[in-house]
Amino acid sequence: MRMWQPERAAHGPQQVTERDIPGLNRLFADAFTDRYRRDGLVGVRVPFLHASIWRYAIADAADGAMLWRDEQDRIVAFNVAHCSGAEGWMGPLAVRPDRQLGGLGKEIVLAAVDWLRRRGVSALGLETMPRTVDNIGFYSQLGFVPGHLTLTLTREAQRAGGRAGFELLGGVEPRERAARMHEIDALVQSLTPGYDFSREIQLTLDMSLGNVLIMRRDGRMAAFALCHSAPLAEGGTRDELRVLKVAATGIEALLDLLDAVGAWAATQSIRRVAVRCQTAYQEAYQALIETGFRVRWSDLRMTIAGHPETVPASGIVWSNWEI
Repeated sequence: MRMWQPERAAHGPQQVTERDIPGLNRLFADAFTDRYRRDGLVGVRVPFLHASIWRYAIADAADGAMLWRDEQDRIVAFNVAHCSGAEGWMGPLAVRPDRQLGGLGKEIVLAAVDWLRRRGVSALGLETMPRTVDNIGFYSQLGFVPGHLTLTLTREAQRAGGRAGFELLGGVEPRERAARMHEIDALVQSLTPGYDFSREIQLTLDMSLGNVLIMRRDGRMAAFALCHSAPLAEGGTRDELRVLKVAATGIEALLDLLDAVGAWAATQSIRRVAVRCQTAYQEAYQALIETGFRVRWSDLRMTIAGHPETVPASGIVWSNWEI
């Protein structure tokens, strides 16, 4: 006689709203804590993300922020897909530990892939921990291929300042801000045609999460950095400035920009600056190491076959694939 089994179906995707943040936080912390435990890091407990960071991610993704619910209407999985013009990526994403290995992970990844493909992105990817071989194998079975690393590098903020002056977009009058946004877009387009960071910039300013630093040379924009100073973790402090987007015409402009970022961080009483450096830019990586940045974390970038990431022939464009 067959024993009765409870329904194990997951219903979705449904669009994430701000009301879902508490449930997302619980699932996020539980799933990633379990992942670290299975990787041997038994003492790690992943904290809840700050609600403002979730609100930013949800607003940025719009209907790309998807969740699935179980038979009791509890969140069982989620995936947040982001489209920055021609650049598409997903994250964070997670399945509740008790519902893993049942095919739900495949469903939420392919739902995001489909959502991004329908928006015509040329680059489509995600990041995962390079030591987690089962994650790499899982994504590979879905058509993703490994690329370069994203290395989080940090350096202490120095009040001494940068080698050149800078402008803060958040302090610019609204009429002039539109012109600056157009310049930023022109710089990004000149390096990675089709990429568009304007929504992330506008949300950052509207939600008071940070600011945008602009560097000029000979009157022309040479570099910009989108920075978040809001705490990442719930209950956290403003001890680290996170650089999420960077575009620079060359290494010298990049180094001037990061000096300026460090100087501004110091004026905000923030102790250090964190940059997510893609190792496809080897010369830029070496330059950061030589100027005092140190590696703190590593992620592996994976892109789905046929949708590679754009790396410009000259200049630097760094774009975070996480929140």
